[in-house]
Amino acid sequence: MYTDNNFAVIMAGGIGSRFWPMSRTHKPKQFIDILGTGETLIQQTFNRLHKLCPYENILVVTNSIYRDLVAQQLPEMPAENILCEPCRRNTAPCICYAYNKIALKNPNARMIVAPSDHIIMKEDIFVDVAEYALESSSKSDCLITIGILPSRPDTGYGYIKIDNDGSHKLNERIDKVLAFKEKPDLETAKMFLADGSYVWNSGIFIWSVESIRKAFVRYLPDIDEAFAKGVGLYNTENETDFVNRTYEACRNISIDFGVMEHANNVYVCRCDLGWSDLGTWVSLFENSPKNADNNVIKGNVTAFDSKNCIIRAPEGKQVAVLGIKDLIIIDEGDVLLICDKSKEQQIKDVVSAVSTK
Repeated sequence: MYTDNNFAVIMAGGIGSRFWPMSRTHKPKQFIDILGTGETLIQQTFNRLHKLCPYENILVVTNSIYRDLVAQQLPEMPAENILCEPCRRNTAPCICYAYNKIALKNPNARMIVAPSDHIIMKEDIFVDVAEYALESSSKSDCLITIGILPSRPDTGYGYIKIDNDGSHKLNERIDKVLAFKEKPDLETAKMFLADGSYVWNSGIFIWSVESIRKAFVRYLPDIDEAFAKGVGLYNTENETDFVNRTYEACRNISIDFGVMEHANNVYVCRCDLGWSDLGTWVSLFENSPKNADNNVIKGNVTAFDSKNCIIRAPEGKQVAVLGIKDLIIIDEGDVLLICDKSKEQQIKDVVSAVSTK
């Protein structure tokens, strides 16, 4: 059961380039019903976080060009809770902006920060874990992240190494973090899985406003000082101009590089949430129902002697494929992508060479 001290921040400023051509600059993946559930990814995230806090305590940080999309898709969202970035500066400035706004409303707040485009199939477990972590964050000066128990040696996720001996646990369910690891090659990922002390980095964070501010003051003082100057301007007609100037001058850095990899009070709550960051077409393939030939098909598609493919066709177009396997075929009408599944990490490089509008 949530309290008025619980706040949530949804990070929704990305353009989802690895989901091109379905995800475009004008409407990135978080605003699309990718799974065909009747809800877009940001709507799913918003409704999930509403189980932890009231609507008025949920903030969305997004690019200014998506303000109307957020307002349209989340009509319950108070207009003042849509925080608009004029340009992309990664996750640290985004989080700093949000905690400054929250602190003005409730200095005793504890907050969960989550990306807008993740899948969590086991929502009851998520709510239980998040509530426990939120309560823990109000009792200790700590920075908590949610770690996902790995089911395979995945090279597309970052990893977290946990202190498994239990001597430095925060409490019964939350362990000390020893190190953050970048996306590994396959052999390293296999080693991580066999070791048993590594979890996937979900990119979901939980802390009190006081603890994250102290961390910024110590590790990212320039960013903290820049946004602290907004006190007196936030929630006024001058906020937009201040934020625009601050972002333009702010450096581009993630919360992981800027804070989490340096702080000594970082902990992880490990769990199985049925989680995916849904960052790529292959992750969508893995999280979608398959036909008898292990294909994921949407639209009027006929596949002969074809296996392990994901194929999407627009309404009104008939598509036939013959004798193919392990391909991504995405027809968005004005753009057609054909890609070997093993090459999908290179899609974002292709995007920079073609139109993404």
